[in-house]
Amino acid sequence: MPFDQFDLDPRCLALLKEQAIVTPTPIQRQAIPIVAAGHDLIATAQTGTGKTLGFALPCMTQLAKGKPRLARMLILVPTRELCQQVHSVIEDFGKRLQIHSAAIYGGVGFKAQLDALRRGCCVVVATPGRLLDHMKQGNVRFDHLNILILDEADRMLDMGFIPDIKRIVAKLPRKRQTLMFSATFPDEIAYLAKEMLHNPQRIAVGSASKPVDTVQQWLYPVLTEDKTNLLLKILKDETPNSTLIFLRTKHRTERIGRALKQANFNASIIHGDRTQGQRENALEGFKAGRYDILVATDVAARGLDVEGITHVINFDIPETSDAYIHRIGRTGRAQAEGDAITFVTPDDRDSLRIIEKRLGHNIPRKHWEKSPSIRLTFEDPAEKPTSGTAHTPPRGKRGRKRRVMMAR
Repeated sequence: MPFDQFDLDPRCLALLKEQAIVTPTPIQRQAIPIVAAGHDLIATAQTGTGKTLGFALPCMTQLAKGKPRLARMLILVPTRELCQQVHSVIEDFGKRLQIHSAAIYGGVGFKAQLDALRRGCCVVVATPGRLLDHMKQGNVRFDHLNILILDEADRMLDMGFIPDIKRIVAKLPRKRQTLMFSATFPDEIAYLAKEMLHNPQRIAVGSASKPVDTVQQWLYPVLTEDKTNLLLKILKDETPNSTLIFLRTKHRTERIGRALKQANFNASIIHGDRTQGQRENALEGFKAGRYDILVATDVAARGLDVEGITHVINFDIPETSDAYIHRIGRTGRAQAEGDAITFVTPDDRDSLRIIEKRLGHNIPRKHWEKSPSIRLTFEDPAEKPTSGTAHTPPRGKRGRKRRVMMAR
């Protein structure tokens, strides 16, 4: 089913055609007609499945029929990176539909955001904390709001934004369409949905608790002191075109970023202590291909939509299975292929056991000559991978040409 089978504004369809986005993803096929019909919706799907266009297309089509300078749609997101990303999609369609929008997030000054709000915005994309600041100062009102969207609702729960969201919602019109998009659906989100949505329809695409099938996963047992050398070896041997490396702390992120630069790798760094300008430069440079490697804390695990990421490397194993799913979901997006590599030390066995239990299978092991002493640590009978998977040869190097141009 192509996009023109939906009742979308012709200007939206023309932009999709220009961007070579021709085939809706499963979440888009299910969500678009429900949203277009005006129903409340709870949608769960794996990361990288195109949720943004699932709500943007029908909502922008609806907004094009009304007054363009009244705040009629509010999209709440957990991070400034996701705010910028979602707003870029909204802004592209808004230019065609003559719909004004604003991105409201922390880490930058108020003035530019205040000017945008005063000019009049039909769509506001915002992080909860900064939006509350503007609302308290009277910079924006939502008396005419028609649509409320919570994007990455489970991440907002993780980051402690639910009280802020409830304060925002208390100031919105009760009669509205509310859409909730999330990768997972824990009990706390279910309770929030019950409070905020009215007779919502529910769709779930794939298993939100597992990675997409296009991600091939590998695990390297390694001693802590050998991690950096292993990372350099993998990057030199596989020469990936676009690699995202995750670490637990800001300090370690800085240290590994510097080590890669000293080894002549074209790397950038992003974490919470970097200025907004530094974060934007790192992310935009990575998206544009000026940097081949982005070294990041979990600030980049959600909402990072970069075409052609071929490798995700967990230099530090994530602390939860959810974090693992979201991290490796940065590759293998829109039906492209990707590799997810995780380093595990003897101290990581409990975390690994939780992740593999969530996946329902053992992650295939690879070994290298520098860490023979811990080989058996990860191959005892209780954890031994299924026969035939541990030494599956890699698929080989993949470049950006293997991307599939699908919806964002």
